[in-house]
Amino acid sequence: MNEKLDTGAGRSIGAILIDNGRLTPDAAERILKLQKEQGLRFGDAAIQLGLLTEADIQQALSRQYDYPYLMPGDERVSEEVVAAFKPFSPIVEQLRAVRSQLMLRWFDADVGHKTLAVVSAGRAEGRSFTAANLAVVFSQLGERTLLIDADLRNPSQHGFFRLPNKLGLSSLLAGRAELAEAVTRIPGLIDLSVLPAGATPPNPQELLARPVFNALMATAAGQYDIVIVDTPAGAETADAQTIAARTRGAVVVARKDLSSAPALQAFVTSLQHSGVAVVGAVLNNG
Repeated sequence: MNEKLDTGAGRSIGAILIDNGRLTPDAAERILKLQKEQGLRFGDAAIQLGLLTEADIQQALSRQYDYPYLMPGDERVSEEVVAAFKPFSPIVEQLRAVRSQLMLRWFDADVGHKTLAVVSAGRAEGRSFTAANLAVVFSQLGERTLLIDADLRNPSQHGFFRLPNKLGLSSLLAGRAELAEAVTRIPGLIDLSVLPAGATPPNPQELLARPVFNALMATAAGQYDIVIVDTPAGAETADAQTIAARTRGAVVVARKDLSSAPALQAFVTSLQHSGVAVVGAVLNNG
Protein backbone atom coordinates (compact mmCIF):
# COMPACT_ATOMS: atom_id res chain seq x y z
CA MET A 1 0.00 0.00 0.00
CA ASN A 2 3.01 2.29 0.39
CA GLU A 3 4.75 1.61 -2.90
CA LYS A 4 6.05 4.67 -4.74
CA LEU A 5 3.89 5.92 -7.58
CA ASP A 6 5.23 7.19 -10.90
CA THR A 7 6.12 10.89 -10.68
CA GLY A 8 7.65 13.38 -13.08
CA ALA A 9 11.16 12.92 -11.73
CA GLY A 10 13.66 12.60 -14.56
CA ARG A 11 11.31 13.81 -17.30
CA SER A 12 11.42 17.17 -19.07
CA ILE A 13 8.91 19.89 -18.22
CA GLY A 14 7.46 19.62 -21.72
CA ALA A 15 6.90 15.86 -21.40
CA ILE A 16 5.21 16.29 -18.04
CA LEU A 17 2.86 18.97 -19.37
CA ILE A 18 1.98 16.92 -22.45
CA ASP A 19 1.23 13.88 -20.29
CA ASN A 20 -0.96 16.05 -18.04
CA GLY A 21 -2.91 17.37 -21.00
CA ARG A 22 -1.76 20.97 -20.44
CA LEU A 23 0.21 21.07 -23.67
CA THR A 24 -0.16 19.59 -27.16
CA PRO A 25 2.85 18.23 -29.05
CA ASP A 26 2.42 20.99 -31.67
CA ALA A 27 2.46 23.66 -28.97
CA ALA A 28 5.56 22.09 -27.44
CA GLU A 29 7.30 22.33 -30.83
CA ARG A 30 6.48 26.06 -31.00
CA ILE A 31 7.91 26.56 -27.52
CA LEU A 32 11.08 24.63 -28.32
CA LYS A 33 11.59 26.68 -31.49
CA LEU A 34 11.31 29.99 -29.62
CA GLN A 35 13.46 28.64 -26.82
CA LYS A 36 16.24 27.84 -29.29
CA GLU A 37 15.91 31.11 -31.24
CA GLN A 38 16.04 33.40 -28.21
CA GLY A 39 18.01 31.29 -25.74
CA LEU A 40 15.12 31.20 -23.27
CA ARG A 41 14.17 28.68 -20.65
CA PHE A 42 11.32 26.40 -21.71
CA GLY A 43 8.90 27.94 -19.22
CA ASP A 44 9.74 31.52 -20.19
CA ALA A 45 9.26 30.72 -23.86
CA ALA A 46 5.90 29.04 -23.16
CA ILE A 47 4.66 32.02 -21.14
CA GLN A 48 5.86 34.48 -23.80
CA LEU A 49 3.82 32.58 -26.40
CA GLY A 50 0.79 32.59 -24.10
CA LEU A 51 0.61 28.79 -24.13
CA LEU A 52 1.19 28.23 -20.41
CA THR A 53 0.88 30.13 -17.14
CA GLU A 54 3.36 30.49 -14.31
CA ALA A 55 1.16 28.10 -12.32
CA ASP A 56 1.51 25.47 -15.07
CA ILE A 57 5.30 25.79 -14.96
CA GLN A 58 5.46 25.58 -11.17
CA GLN A 59 3.26 22.49 -11.22
CA ALA A 60 5.50 20.80 -13.78
CA LEU A 61 8.62 21.72 -11.80
CA SER A 62 7.07 20.21 -8.68
CA ARG A 63 6.56 16.95 -10.56
CA GLN A 64 10.05 17.08 -12.05
CA TYR A 65 11.61 17.46 -8.62
CA ASP A 66 9.20 15.03 -6.95
CA TYR A 67 7.53 17.79 -4.89
CA PRO A 68 3.81 17.18 -5.42
CA TYR A 69 1.05 19.72 -5.04
CA LEU A 70 -2.33 20.34 -6.65
CA MET A 71 -3.51 22.89 -9.18
CA PRO A 72 -6.13 25.47 -8.12
CA GLY A 73 -9.61 24.15 -8.81
CA ASP A 74 -8.70 20.53 -8.08
CA GLU A 75 -11.82 19.53 -6.17
CA ARG A 76 -10.40 16.29 -4.78
CA VAL A 77 -9.07 18.26 -1.79
CA SER A 78 -10.49 21.32 -0.01
CA GLU A 79 -8.66 24.60 -0.63
CA GLU A 80 -8.34 24.90 3.16
CA VAL A 81 -5.50 22.43 2.79
CA VAL A 82 -3.36 25.31 1.64
CA ALA A 83 -0.11 23.31 1.58
CA ALA A 84 -1.61 21.15 -1.17
CA PHE A 85 -2.25 24.15 -3.43
CA LYS A 86 0.10 27.00 -2.48
CA PRO A 87 3.40 25.44 -1.42
CA PHE A 88 5.30 28.71 -1.91
CA SER A 89 2.97 30.89 0.20
CA PRO A 90 4.15 32.48 3.50
CA ILE A 91 1.87 30.31 5.63
CA VAL A 92 3.26 27.13 4.08
CA GLU A 93 6.81 28.39 4.56
CA GLN A 94 5.94 28.68 8.26
CA LEU A 95 4.55 25.15 8.26
CA ARG A 96 7.77 23.90 6.71
CA ALA A 97 9.69 25.65 9.48
CA VAL A 98 7.53 23.78 12.02
CA ARG A 99 8.21 20.56 10.11
CA SER A 100 11.96 21.17 10.31
CA GLN A 101 11.80 21.71 14.06
CA LEU A 102 9.75 18.56 14.54
CA MET A 103 12.20 16.52 12.48
CA LEU A 104 15.00 17.79 14.73
CA ARG A 105 13.18 17.63 18.05
CA TRP A 106 10.86 14.64 17.82
CA PHE A 107 10.65 12.36 14.82
CA ASP A 108 13.35 9.75 15.12
CA ALA A 109 12.72 6.20 13.95
CA ASP A 110 15.77 4.97 15.87
CA VAL A 111 14.10 5.80 19.19
CA GLY A 112 10.57 4.98 18.05
CA HIS A 113 9.26 8.53 17.66
CA LYS A 114 7.02 8.31 14.62
CA THR A 115 3.64 9.42 15.99
CA LEU A 116 2.54 12.92 17.04
CA ALA A 117 -0.77 14.38 18.26
CA VAL A 118 -1.88 17.86 17.24
CA VAL A 119 -3.82 19.30 20.19
CA SER A 120 -5.46 22.49 21.41
CA ALA A 121 -7.33 23.47 24.55
CA GLY A 122 -10.41 24.86 22.80
CA ARG A 123 -12.34 24.71 19.57
CA ALA A 124 -11.83 26.95 16.53
CA GLU A 125 -8.13 27.39 17.28
CA GLY A 126 -6.89 25.83 14.03
CA ARG A 127 -5.96 22.39 15.34
CA SER A 128 -7.46 20.35 12.47
CA PHE A 129 -6.23 22.85 9.86
CA THR A 130 -2.72 22.56 11.28
CA ALA A 131 -2.86 18.75 11.40
CA ALA A 132 -4.01 18.51 7.77
CA ASN A 133 -1.40 20.91 6.44
CA LEU A 134 1.44 19.47 8.52
CA ALA A 135 0.61 16.04 7.12
CA VAL A 136 0.83 17.45 3.60
CA VAL A 137 4.22 19.13 4.10
CA PHE A 138 5.65 15.98 5.66
CA SER A 139 4.44 13.96 2.66
CA GLN A 140 6.00 16.54 0.32
CA LEU A 141 9.32 15.82 2.02
CA GLY A 142 8.99 12.24 0.76
CA GLU A 143 7.96 10.83 4.14
CA ARG A 144 5.23 8.18 3.99
CA THR A 145 2.67 10.04 6.05
CA LEU A 146 -0.58 8.92 7.65
CA LEU A 147 -3.06 11.49 8.97
CA ILE A 148 -5.49 10.04 11.52
CA ASP A 149 -8.65 11.90 12.50
CA ALA A 150 -9.10 10.88 16.14
CA ASP A 151 -11.71 13.56 16.84
CA LEU A 152 -14.58 11.11 17.10
CA ARG A 153 -16.95 13.85 18.29
CA ASN A 154 -16.51 16.59 15.67
CA PRO A 155 -14.37 15.14 12.84
CA SER A 156 -13.18 17.31 9.98
CA GLN A 157 -10.37 15.58 8.05
CA HIS A 158 -12.80 13.74 5.78
CA GLY A 159 -14.13 17.15 4.75
CA PHE A 160 -10.65 18.54 4.06
CA PHE A 161 -9.77 15.57 1.87
CA ARG A 162 -13.26 14.95 0.44
CA LEU A 163 -13.53 11.41 1.77
CA PRO A 164 -16.53 9.32 2.83
CA ASN A 165 -16.72 9.02 6.61
CA LYS A 166 -18.59 5.76 7.14
CA LEU A 167 -15.49 3.64 7.60
CA GLY A 168 -12.70 5.01 9.76
CA LEU A 169 -10.99 5.04 13.15
CA SER A 170 -14.19 4.27 15.07
CA SER A 171 -14.67 1.18 12.89
CA LEU A 172 -11.16 -0.03 13.71
CA LEU A 173 -11.54 0.58 17.43
CA ALA A 174 -14.84 -1.30 17.43
CA GLY A 175 -13.19 -4.25 15.66
CA ARG A 176 -15.26 -3.89 12.50
CA ALA A 177 -12.44 -3.08 10.04
CA GLU A 178 -8.70 -3.32 9.47
CA LEU A 179 -6.33 -0.40 8.87
CA ALA A 180 -5.82 -1.19 5.19
CA GLU A 181 -9.58 -1.14 4.55
CA ALA A 182 -10.16 2.27 6.12
CA VAL A 183 -7.14 4.24 4.88
CA THR A 184 -7.30 6.27 1.66
CA ARG A 185 -4.26 7.36 -0.29
CA ILE A 186 -4.73 10.97 -1.48
CA PRO A 187 -4.53 11.36 -5.28
CA GLY A 188 -1.87 13.81 -6.42
CA LEU A 189 -0.06 13.91 -3.06
CA ILE A 190 1.78 10.59 -3.48
CA ASP A 191 3.00 9.92 0.07
CA LEU A 192 -0.09 11.06 1.99
CA SER A 193 -2.78 8.73 3.32
CA VAL A 194 -5.75 9.60 5.54
CA LEU A 195 -7.71 7.58 8.08
CA PRO A 196 -10.98 9.47 8.70
CA ALA A 197 -12.77 9.32 12.04
CA GLY A 198 -15.61 7.15 10.79
CA ALA A 199 -19.15 7.05 12.10
CA THR A 200 -19.66 8.94 15.37
CA PRO A 201 -19.81 6.41 18.23
CA PRO A 202 -21.82 6.86 21.46
CA ASN A 203 -18.71 6.12 23.56
CA PRO A 204 -15.63 7.83 22.05
CA GLN A 205 -13.69 8.06 25.32
CA GLU A 206 -14.10 4.35 25.99
CA LEU A 207 -13.11 3.42 22.43
CA LEU A 208 -9.96 5.54 22.56
CA ALA A 209 -8.98 3.98 25.90
CA ARG A 210 -9.09 0.44 24.53
CA PRO A 211 -5.82 -1.46 24.02
CA VAL A 212 -6.70 -1.79 20.34
CA PHE A 213 -5.87 1.91 19.91
CA ASN A 214 -2.34 1.26 21.18
CA ALA A 215 -2.05 -1.66 18.78
CA LEU A 216 -3.30 0.51 15.92
CA MET A 217 -0.68 3.18 16.61
CA ALA A 218 2.04 0.52 16.68
CA THR A 219 0.81 -0.88 13.35
CA ALA A 220 0.67 2.56 11.78
CA ALA A 221 4.18 3.38 13.01
CA GLY A 222 5.38 0.18 11.39
CA GLN A 223 3.88 1.06 8.01
CA TYR A 224 4.49 4.82 7.82
CA ASP A 225 7.37 7.19 8.48
CA ILE A 226 5.20 9.89 10.05
CA VAL A 227 1.81 9.54 11.78
CA ILE A 228 -0.05 12.79 12.55
CA VAL A 229 -3.12 12.49 14.79
CA ASP A 230 -5.86 15.14 14.95
CA THR A 231 -7.66 15.34 18.31
CA PRO A 232 -10.74 16.88 19.97
CA ALA A 233 -10.55 20.10 21.99
CA GLY A 234 -8.62 19.25 25.14
CA ALA A 235 -10.52 21.43 27.59
CA GLU A 236 -13.86 19.79 26.79
CA THR A 237 -13.11 16.08 27.26
CA ALA A 238 -10.26 13.79 28.26
CA ASP A 239 -10.02 12.41 24.68
CA ALA A 240 -7.00 14.52 23.68
CA GLN A 241 -4.98 13.47 26.72
CA THR A 242 -5.83 9.82 26.05
CA ILE A 243 -4.72 10.13 22.42
CA ALA A 244 -1.54 12.08 23.21
CA ALA A 245 -0.60 9.49 25.82
CA ARG A 246 -0.58 6.94 22.98
CA THR A 247 1.48 9.10 20.60
CA ARG A 248 3.75 10.20 23.49
CA GLY A 249 4.35 13.57 21.83
CA ALA A 250 2.16 16.56 20.99
CA VAL A 251 2.19 19.91 19.24
CA VAL A 252 -0.05 22.48 20.88
CA VAL A 253 -2.06 24.86 18.70
CA ALA A 254 -3.41 28.21 19.92
CA ARG A 255 -5.12 31.13 18.17
CA LYS A 256 -4.20 34.77 18.70
CA ASP A 257 -6.91 36.81 20.47
CA LEU A 258 -9.03 33.67 21.02
CA SER A 259 -7.15 31.12 23.10
CA SER A 260 -7.33 31.49 26.87
CA ALA A 261 -3.85 31.55 28.40
CA PRO A 262 -4.95 29.96 31.72
CA ALA A 263 -6.90 27.20 29.90
CA LEU A 264 -3.95 26.57 27.61
CA GLN A 265 -1.48 26.37 30.51
CA ALA A 266 -3.76 24.01 32.42
CA PHE A 267 -4.10 21.80 29.37
CA VAL A 268 -0.35 21.68 28.74
CA THR A 269 0.24 20.82 32.40
CA SER A 270 -2.28 17.97 32.20
CA LEU A 271 -0.50 16.60 29.13
CA GLN A 272 2.87 16.72 30.86
CA HIS A 273 1.45 15.00 33.93
CA SER A 274 0.29 12.23 31.57
CA GLY A 275 3.86 11.72 30.39
CA VAL A 276 3.34 13.49 27.06
CA ALA A 277 6.27 15.41 25.58
CA VAL A 278 5.03 18.80 24.37
CA VAL A 279 7.51 19.23 21.53
CA GLY A 280 6.27 22.44 19.96
CA ALA A 281 3.59 25.09 19.66
CA VAL A 282 1.85 26.73 16.72
CA LEU A 283 0.22 30.17 17.03
CA ASN A 284 -2.45 30.86 14.44
CA ASN A 285 -2.87 34.54 13.65
CA GLY A 286 -6.10 34.30 11.65
